[in-house]
Amino acid sequence: MYLITVFGNLLIILAVISDAHLHTPMYFFLTNLSFVDICFTSTTIPKMLRNVQTQSKVITYEACITQIYFFLLSAVLDIFLLTVMAYDRFVAICHPLHYMVIMNPRLCFLLVLVSWTIIVSLFFCTSLGVYLSSAATHSSHSSATASVMYTVVTPMLNPFIYSLRNKDLKGALKRFFVMASLKRLIILDLEKCPRFQISKSQSQ
Repeated sequence: MYLITVFGNLLIILAVISDAHLHTPMYFFLTNLSFVDICFTSTTIPKMLRNVQTQSKVITYEACITQIYFFLLSAVLDIFLLTVMAYDRFVAICHPLHYMVIMNPRLCFLLVLVSWTIIVSLFFCTSLGVYLSSAATHSSHSSATASVMYTVVTPMLNPFIYSLRNKDLKGALKRFFVMASLKRLIILDLEKCPRFQISKSQSQ
């Protein structure tokens, strides 16, 4: 799940950077959100995986403070970026006359309700459950499961949410993979070319 989170968010960043059509405020915020999600998971998951492998839970005081600082920084940045993205969409879509026909009040209410129930309940309820129940008698397994939910699952879902439901981003990802494969084919063809091999041998 950690690898999916990192590579999925990296793909979004590379797709937006490589496509000039996506150089807009919305996708600028999205690339920042993807970067923050990578940082968010990278503050805790590598250490957790190492602890699982070595069966050791030891961490120095300095490392603990540093980890908590970057974890909270990433979490707060995530929340503010989502707020900025919401405001960006509000500004972008509130004026067109036909917009109210498509986005009727009932649909808007359902979208808000679903959003609050799921990218909010999934994160905040599980995180609050872990830290508020620290004094209560709960099993470490349930606490670990809740921690994984908001540190790994939520950032992992973001690339799927923002790519699978977005035609522009899907198009950018397709163009990115096509360009990458074309560059690879050109490099392979150049390496097979006799002139390239001669020049390469001369440089060596």
